[in-house]
Amino acid sequence: MNGAWWVVRGNFRARDKPRTTHHAPGLTQPQPALLTDIRSRAAYSEGAGIYRIVPAAVAVPRGVEELQELVRWAAATGTRLVPRGAGSGMAGGSVGQGVVVDLSQGFHWVAPDWPRRRLWAGASVTWTELTAAARPFGLRLPPDPSSGAFATSGGMVATNAAGPRSVRCGSVRSWVEAIEIVDAEGQARRITRGAGSGERFPLSPDQQRLIAARFPKTRKNAAGYALDRYAESRDELDLLVGSEGTLAFVTAVEWRVEPVPADVAGAALGFGDLRHLAEAVPYLVALNPSAVELLDRTLLDVVRDAGAPSGLPEGLEGLLLIEFERETQAAARGVVADAVRGLRAGTVHVATAVDRVSLEELWAVRRLASPALARLPESRRSLQVVEDGCVPLERLADYVAGIRAAAAGRGIPVAIFGHAGDGHVHVNALPDLTVSGWRGALAALYADAAELLLRLGGTPSGEHGVGRLRAGLLERFYGSEVTALFRELKQAYDPHSTLNPGVIIPSADWAPLADLKVGPEATPIPDDIAARLREVERTAGWATPKLDLTTPSS
Repeated sequence: MNGAWWVVRGNFRARDKPRTTHHAPGLTQPQPALLTDIRSRAAYSEGAGIYRIVPAAVAVPRGVEELQELVRWAAATGTRLVPRGAGSGMAGGSVGQGVVVDLSQGFHWVAPDWPRRRLWAGASVTWTELTAAARPFGLRLPPDPSSGAFATSGGMVATNAAGPRSVRCGSVRSWVEAIEIVDAEGQARRITRGAGSGERFPLSPDQQRLIAARFPKTRKNAAGYALDRYAESRDELDLLVGSEGTLAFVTAVEWRVEPVPADVAGAALGFGDLRHLAEAVPYLVALNPSAVELLDRTLLDVVRDAGAPSGLPEGLEGLLLIEFERETQAAARGVVADAVRGLRAGTVHVATAVDRVSLEELWAVRRLASPALARLPESRRSLQVVEDGCVPLERLADYVAGIRAAAAGRGIPVAIFGHAGDGHVHVNALPDLTVSGWRGALAALYADAAELLLRLGGTPSGEHGVGRLRAGLLERFYGSEVTALFRELKQAYDPHSTLNPGVIIPSADWAPLADLKVGPEATPIPDDIAARLREVERTAGWATPKLDLTTPSS
């Protein structure tokens, strides 16, 4: 590799502070030592999703050798490990009852190779840090998850993360050239794209035909192992990207980067009719946009109720935010004009932006959404229960209308938004926790959404992964033969089910809405840590080292 190795952040505060450690019952301590005091365990009991599960212990390895020792110890003792980055995953893949292994505090380096447009990074280097390293050279990592400030390299690979720009650049899978892993036996390996390794998990012609028939025909899919991509490439890398920590720990990633386009322009298009909005999406996708984002009426209402000045007229059924990246200003402005002109008959609101500054202003309404949801009262929490469905583009209106109807029928308000150019819709449920029966209504909405996705030929996850939340749905979407292949793959890589059990492959007692972090049935943890976790959630402070939350207030 050309270029120096850069240390991005050498932050080992969690290791440097004196801390009580205890031997877990019947276990010999590995290195790093396990933290089993209740305050440490409580700090890792929640992530960005709906769950609170207090782990048996916490480990914070500082490098590959410590991680190898920990994994070998776990394999020898039958201890289950839960890989974790910043904890910002929505589907519950970073919480569990085993030993949570926090990779966010070590593994923090980057090694650039700008002539080849490559950037090696440790697992804990975030998207924002990758972008900052590449920007002075006129380069970038195109997938742009909205969680980029804290989404780690390892976490993005684990979930095959995407974001608004996925309509043009796809998910991170397409930009991963190699990874370094520690497998379930504690062996360190490097897997490089194009190296093959199809013999690790051979597929027969009949199995290939089965996979082609059963996988969803959506533009994005992050539900289960990517056997469809693997069947085409025979590339082991495609099995590991998106495997959610169930096959190996990712310790480093080689990213491919691209030049930043010279010019950008965009528009905000408001629609008074959901069908007109949905019909506009294929037209816009044909113009090769870099992003087509949906803000549904339900989300606009939340922003308006929060008192945020959106500058939008009332009565919109939905808003599309469009971005076009081009090599010249004239080309960027020209394609925006084409988009506005071609959709004039169906729009009731149009605003355009012809440079990066004005585009940022135009997209400000999108950034108002998260703060508005965070400011909801404690009695009405935003819960990501049905938040990642993806459908074929021609079924987008049916899915949004179906979710609206199901939510109204169950008496649970929702906020709907997402990546319209991919048919990918996020849904935040907003139940009133003071109303009797809210748990049952939430479970019914979960079931309604699954049935709707099945009927529309969709997938339950477009970019956030299956986690624990959706693991038990996979057989309904793929059938028993494909899910049997999922189990065989898991067995081939992790024969003792040490790594993230219950994720992708459901546990025998799978219950998607058990262990909620809200309501009187939530597992009790120290009050001050519960309050700090809530503040992390409210402020999207997932980059905060979780052991910092355990320091008693002075």
